[in-house]
Amino acid sequence: MDEPEHNTAPKVINGRINGRFAKGFSGNPGGSPETTRRAFNKRFLLDLAEDWQQHGREVFKRVRRESPASYLKVCAMLVPREMRVEHNQGVKAMSDEQLEAAIEILQGMIDAKLAGTNAKIVEGIAEPQALPAPDVIPD
Repeated sequence: MDEPEHNTAPKVINGRINGRFAKGFSGNPGGSPETTRRAFNKRFLLDLAEDWQQHGREVFKRVRRESPASYLKVCAMLVPREMRVEHNQGVKAMSDEQLEAAIEILQGMIDAKLAGTNAKIVEGIAEPQALPAPDVIPD
């Protein structure tokens, strides 16, 4: 009798051998969600930048005129929700010399402001004046 031929290579069905993934087959053929999201974001931003180059300024002007609420909403969305403010001791960390220099600068600014406020304005009309004749030596 002839003996049946045995196939030595395992049979791969839908990328699996006996329920396990076969070598070279991924369990997630679409890739990781993070990688997919980064690729999508990159493509989206590139397309958006190209569209902005072609139409952005005109669209901005039209939206500002026709839908000011939408325009302001977009502007507000660009502002960060939270702003981190760190206190770095400010005046407390300054040396006596730095404090004295800062006070001098501030006093100068105050004096200049007060001088500008108290300045007197002279009103008048500028009248053109003829220049004196040049000295000419006769020949």
